[in-house]
Amino acid sequence: MTIKGYDMDQYVIKGGNPLVGEVEIGGAKNAALAILAATLLTEETVQIENVPDVRDTQVMLEALSNIGASVNRIDAHTVRINTSTVNSVCLEEDFIKRIRASYYFVGALLGRFGQAVVALPGGCNIGSRPIDLHIKGFRAMGAVVRIDNGSVNANAGGRLKGGNIYLDKISVGATINIMMAASLASGTTVIENAAKEPHVVDVANFLNSMGANIKGAGTDVIRIIGVRKLHKTEYSIIPDQIEAGTYMVAAAATRGDVIVRNVIPKHLEAITSKLIEIGCEVQESGDAVRVVAAHQLMNTRVTTLAYPGFPTDMQPQMAVLLSLCEGTSTVTETIFENRFKYVDELTKMGADIKVEGNTAIIKGINGYKGAGLVAPDLRAGAALVIAGLAAEGFSTVSDIVYIERGYEDFEGKLANLGAVISKVDSEAEVQKFKLRVG
Repeated sequence: MTIKGYDMDQYVIKGGNPLVGEVEIGGAKNAALAILAATLLTEETVQIENVPDVRDTQVMLEALSNIGASVNRIDAHTVRINTSTVNSVCLEEDFIKRIRASYYFVGALLGRFGQAVVALPGGCNIGSRPIDLHIKGFRAMGAVVRIDNGSVNANAGGRLKGGNIYLDKISVGATINIMMAASLASGTTVIENAAKEPHVVDVANFLNSMGANIKGAGTDVIRIIGVRKLHKTEYSIIPDQIEAGTYMVAAAATRGDVIVRNVIPKHLEAITSKLIEIGCEVQESGDAVRVVAAHQLMNTRVTTLAYPGFPTDMQPQMAVLLSLCEGTSTVTETIFENRFKYVDELTKMGADIKVEGNTAIIKGINGYKGAGLVAPDLRAGAALVIAGLAAEGFSTVSDIVYIERGYEDFEGKLANLGAVISKVDSEAEVQKFKLRVG
């Protein structure tokens, strides 16, 4: 499987249409990436359903193939994997550095083979994301870990041993990575101050479906009793709360009426409560959430926090919406220190945002004006698309390679809701689009 380059692609958008209709949410990217790596923990065949068909999952599957795993795409969202033929514990190719989740291969390879050599992770540049807590956990289980020439080199000299690990800071990645490695360790591992995000619970459920013994996922203490081996399973990944939240905010920003289907409303409570607070109507029913924004919306304060707080991955989208609300709002970012790079792009569209330290002070404006925009990262890129949808006139968003890391068929799903948007690969195509929709 080869990842094609889309670096010239951009979205061109004619704003001003309220989004109306229904949208189906795919599987959670952040759960899928860990679960795909975790297939390394068994020699038996694993079938995973509801896998989002996005660039990051394509990279993970290519990485598995490259070390000898059998990867069979049953359809766009179902994959069957057998890792009994894996012939290497080294993943140092350039392509794996593109994504943050490459570090999950360390926990999975270390758990199964007792050693791993994996290139240090890449992903979006939204601030410092060290893997020191991952390393602390592996060392507590008896591994010798060092960083050599841009790669994590971990060796347990055999089977890992259970240990007590206190995470100095809540970390989703470290929680999941330690949990995976500990599944096959001898003895009991306890993770304290563990992350509680829905995808942490999903990965634990996946591992338990293969015969792991993990208790407490979703609380701040997770206890893993190591087992000798894991077995085959069929598993369906939970819906993506951030994809869902993005469409909910897009509905509000365009003063639309959208039903977001295939969601777990409980996972969306922090987003839902903020939308209600600013004046949206939000209705929950079973596995769907409907967002209606018929009136002028009001200002509020948002602070990003670990789950169940407001997700950092929804912060840029929310800032785009708050710029269209009456009065002055604030957005305080407590997770990543470099997450306001989109502010300069919004300023091109007429936004009145001032960043002071880790807080953005947002004064409401009457509306955005279309502009040429550059996506600085995955979630900020999606936020800029929302701004373009709400703006007067035409906007382009380039560097959409970031957006495609985490949103499947973004332009197609938006177009189905009435957005006037197209993916193009040249300036000539932009001009054709403008003439066509005039």
